[in-house]
Amino acid sequence: MNTKELSKEILKLVGGEENIDQVTHCMTRLRFNLNDNNRADKAALQKTDGVMGVMINGGQFQVIIGNDVPVVYNDLIGNMSVSPEKKASSDNVEKKKQNPLSKLFDFISGIFTPILPAITGAGMIKGIVALLVAVGWMGTENSTYIILSAIGDGAFYFLPIVLAISAARKLGSNMYIAAAIGAAILHPTVTTLLGSGEPVTFASLPVVAATYSSSVIPIVIAVWLASYVEKAVDKVTHASLKLIIVPTVTLLVIVPLTLIAVGPLGVIIGDGLTGGISWLFENTGLFAGLLLGGTMSLLIITGMHYALIPIMIASIAQLGYDYMIPIMMVANFAQAGSALGVSLRTKNSKLKSLSLSTSITAFMGITEPAMYGVNMRLKKPFIAALIGGAAGGAFLSLFKVKAYVIGGLAGLSGIPMVLGATFVYSVIGFAIGAVVAAIVTYIIGFEDEPEAAAAPAVTPAESVHTSAAATTVIGAAAESKMVNQEVFSPIAGAVKPLSEVSDPAFSEEIMGKGYAIQPSEGRVVSPVQGTVFSLSKSGHAIGLVSDSGAEMLIHIGIDTVKLKGLHFSPKVTAGTRVAVGDLLMEFDLVEIEKAGYSTITPVIITNIQQYQSIQSAGATFVKEKELLYTVLA
Repeated sequence: MNTKELSKEILKLVGGEENIDQVTHCMTRLRFNLNDNNRADKAALQKTDGVMGVMINGGQFQVIIGNDVPVVYNDLIGNMSVSPEKKASSDNVEKKKQNPLSKLFDFISGIFTPILPAITGAGMIKGIVALLVAVGWMGTENSTYIILSAIGDGAFYFLPIVLAISAARKLGSNMYIAAAIGAAILHPTVTTLLGSGEPVTFASLPVVAATYSSSVIPIVIAVWLASYVEKAVDKVTHASLKLIIVPTVTLLVIVPLTLIAVGPLGVIIGDGLTGGISWLFENTGLFAGLLLGGTMSLLIITGMHYALIPIMIASIAQLGYDYMIPIMMVANFAQAGSALGVSLRTKNSKLKSLSLSTSITAFMGITEPAMYGVNMRLKKPFIAALIGGAAGGAFLSLFKVKAYVIGGLAGLSGIPMVLGATFVYSVIGFAIGAVVAAIVTYIIGFEDEPEAAAAPAVTPAESVHTSAAATTVIGAAAESKMVNQEVFSPIAGAVKPLSEVSDPAFSEEIMGKGYAIQPSEGRVVSPVQGTVFSLSKSGHAIGLVSDSGAEMLIHIGIDTVKLKGLHFSPKVTAGTRVAVGDLLMEFDLVEIEKAGYSTITPVIITNIQQYQSIQSAGATFVKEKELLYTVLA
């Protein structure tokens, strides 16, 4: 299917021109603001040749295309009767506001997702220490045990400070003022005072005794209020006095307010949620697990599962265990089992291969390809997954299976989370979820897809890129044998797996494979010798093709397309020849983060299907031009 035909098909499947309010594109995807997302046929779009994936993010309907998105976009606009200026007006693209529930889930996700690595690392250490003590390899009086326990407990005890920084970053307020608020309510003097049992007052107002270590909700509410106070004071303060006045007033208002009113209320809410969930699992037998296990996948689809994250973290921090993490895991195993059932039953070789491969990734905890690409697409397997999740969840609830740490994905890689007294029951419960889902899928069946006729090969004329020079390079590479390609770091910073990127298009490797970098400097240099074949209008994404044929994407930050070029300064244009280390882009790291956007930068190979695998150089922090990874042909 060429780009003109693809654009016509996309236009039809999103509900036609009359369903499109606005449309724009970034480096890899078409971004629609639709009048009604339900009128778009997601299933048909996902099966369309040339579409790599479909997702809804922040109410925006996104169709992932890849490097040819500018061409598809132009063809799409050409098929519409209304002028491109009206449809793609950058002033109007975000005029539709999220509904309050979507905003809440986005807020929760934006706060808790960035801190998960710290919580995960600390939680795994707590689990290892508990295991060493349980098998008698370490005593609790040992100094090594004390230090390791502090490492494991630190992130949980000082959770309010960690959360304060993350919340302020999401809200666009000063992270260090927020950290100071968290530090104040955790100060040993305040902790001792509130725990003394004596009446405490501040300026004659009563201060309610509460424990803030390991708490979640009080600091989130406090920082949210602080963001308004900080901005209000900043607005009326002269520039020469901002450094002194803004933080002073914010701290003097928010810390006492937190101790007097916000904190106690937040503690009551947090303890109520944590205690309520625990009560359900401990007193209702299999009912709690049956209900939650059977609906968890539905919660994930709607994004409502983000509301459970604070409860899970608070439960681990305050009680030392959580009941919902195993339920989330069994729901994932059920999705994997359903995809496996599809693979066993289907006669379609393409679907068999797809369902088997997505089943494997789902067993590892990455369920979206199986859930969206197979089970929901075929409908009945998704129902079977809900049944499997309910069956496994009922078993887990009946035997009160607990997770003792937060760490890893909710699949086989997350097994260390459930190591403890109920470990054997957890394994049985996960197996029940997967097996029941697979059997039910196989028995109830689904509408199998017929084998498709082989599609004609795409001619070079149908593969259009932004730059004619790049087209020549790509075309020549396609005709030659691929060779190993070394990819050097384009940015100085910490190396992260793609799984830590909040955008599923990268974390699920829909766009390609590689690694991400959390920048420490606002510079991007060329990671290969080759040609710049595209540069987004907003400057946030750069496409390159190496002389050996590796097609690459450097995507600076997540959703930074919304900045419309602000804080980005490109140094090259499409068609520019570059060598390793040549400057491609400068960007204002501080201002982008202050605007509330993550700056984590995926550096991926988009034509990965032409290679065997990617081999990491093993570095956890890289400087510019240091080897990041090698693509093996």
